[in-house]
Amino acid sequence: MSALILTGPDVARLLDVNGCIAAVEEAFRQHAIGAALPPAVVALHADAGAFHIKAAGVSAPAPYFAAKINGNFSGNQARFGLPTIQGILVLADLTNGTPLAIMDSIELTIRRTAAATAVAARHLARDGPSIVTIVGCGAQARAQLQFVAAVRRIAAVHAHDIDDEAARRFARDMAPVIGVPIQPGVDLPRSLAASRIVITCTTSRRPIVHAGQIAPGTFVAAVGADNPEKNEIDAALLASTKVVADVLDQSATIGDLHHAIEAGVMRRDDAYAELGEIVAGRKPGRQTDGETFVFDSTGMALQDVAAAALVYERARRQRAGRSVVFNGADKTARRWTPWLR
Repeated sequence: MSALILTGPDVARLLDVNGCIAAVEEAFRQHAIGAALPPAVVALHADAGAFHIKAAGVSAPAPYFAAKINGNFSGNQARFGLPTIQGILVLADLTNGTPLAIMDSIELTIRRTAAATAVAARHLARDGPSIVTIVGCGAQARAQLQFVAAVRRIAAVHAHDIDDEAARRFARDMAPVIGVPIQPGVDLPRSLAASRIVITCTTSRRPIVHAGQIAPGTFVAAVGADNPEKNEIDAALLASTKVVADVLDQSATIGDLHHAIEAGVMRRDDAYAELGEIVAGRKPGRQTDGETFVFDSTGMALQDVAAAALVYERARRQRAGRSVVFNGADKTARRWTPWLR
């Protein structure tokens, strides 16, 4: 049986905003009702970054397993002109282990991460037009804003980055995409106070958003902390809000919740819910305008499976990608590799 090789442009073309959001929301639901393999993650640290290996399996839309290897090196752009995140994902048949596709993971990771924020915003952000503050104006921020705009009305956007030019470029590029004004470099505390949706997607190792800086009723998506060293949200702020984790065990180990637990202001069980519990209707989402939520997004492997399955199925229908054979269909390969049995 042949497998598909799918490049970054293939993934970008096949993984649209609304389709990705729907697939990721279903993955969270499957996680909550126990219809999926529990997601697993391994982190290996290098001198200038880290490798993350994430794996999981789902039963719908068909039995799929995926394992993703991502390198995350924050200095890549400055040192080598390379993306911060690079990697590949292998999609396999969950029933027999047959490899079905190998695809570039950069675009998939960016989009499935933004889709998780959109799912959280749909359930946890206030309805009605909101000012959005984005902290960190890289590729992830662009997807975050575009995906959130698909589920919530946006009145205006404030863009912040340690690189002022990155914020200006973000504003210039994304304003026509979203169709609302984007102001770069406004005073961050003023932006936070005026916003009802706040998204942090940085590599920061110390808090960016602190207690007392956001108004009651705000939805905060903390996207950047995907290893124990990263930290975007002040522990005191987390302790004063309803914390919703993508995967509670991960958030308590590598997310912003991890830092609140280490600071002694929260326990693991103080988190309000996992997002899947809310999607599945096991716990309520937003009930009043005054509730403040923090979505601790560490990146769930089931998001990868769901997004990759959608890409693969569309690629098969559209005859996209390149087909290769890995599993010994050639008699010579079978004769010389008996250990594969």
